[in-house]
Amino acid sequence: MNLYDLIMKRRSVRNYKDQEIPEEIVSELLDVANNAPSGGNIQPISVIVVQEAERRKMLSEMVGNQPWVKNAPLSLIFCIDLWRIKKWAKMCDVDFKGENALNHFLVAYADLMCSAQNVVILAESHGLGSVYIGTILDTINQAREYFKIPKLVLPLMVLSVGYPKSIPKNIPKLRRDVITHRERYHELSDEEIKKAFEDKYGNFEDNVKKYLEKIYIEAVEADKQEKPDWSNPETVKKELSKLNIKNNAQFLFKYKYPADEMVKMNQGLIDAFRKAGFGFF
Repeated sequence: MNLYDLIMKRRSVRNYKDQEIPEEIVSELLDVANNAPSGGNIQPISVIVVQEAERRKMLSEMVGNQPWVKNAPLSLIFCIDLWRIKKWAKMCDVDFKGENALNHFLVAYADLMCSAQNVVILAESHGLGSVYIGTILDTINQAREYFKIPKLVLPLMVLSVGYPKSIPKNIPKLRRDVITHRERYHELSDEEIKKAFEDKYGNFEDNVKKYLEKIYIEAVEADKQEKPDWSNPETVKKELSKLNIKNNAQFLFKYKYPADEMVKMNQGLIDAFRKAGFGFF
């Protein structure tokens, strides 16, 4: 399979076999993480490798009781790491104030995601599947304490990796022309936007169960593995009815990512960043 096909066929995998990943492959995954593009080649990132069953279980609980984090044989915690750079700068008798510079933070986060995506692509080439877990953002303080993470280091993304037991067939995406702008930004009309998202998600009211299986894959997969209360599709359908949800955008921004709740999370993130020594606010 060529690289284009490998990337186009990649899906987020949440159902893993009980099969260890050979250490030589783990080493390769870490090599490509380390060899990712980095602004100024400063490499302000660290990767915590989590393989022990008890630590995988704890990490799973931290990120919202997502069973695939516990079941995957490998999870990588990608961190912005300014602690190492700050120490090095001090040894070299020069000031480094990256913890107070938003520019440094944004470039470091871009570096972090480049590193993680390198791992995703190489993992696919080895027949492995992976899934990003962003909910570690909700428990930065807990993660820093449990994994002994020092100040100026922020755990911001988890990538769980393993051999797939099953792979989702189709994940809806916007058409290429919707996200592509030639030479300048082109504002879509209301009708073009509406059609773009209808083409992506389908009609919400036609078949809610089928819609959930396509869109809310976390619930479907969690229900298959451990049936936590939040994952049952019937529970989800009842909640949708209670909230009077009638379309795709309402499902996303009233139920899955409630707009007001997402804004309220800002303060928790700011507090966690400050506790870790960051002060660019």
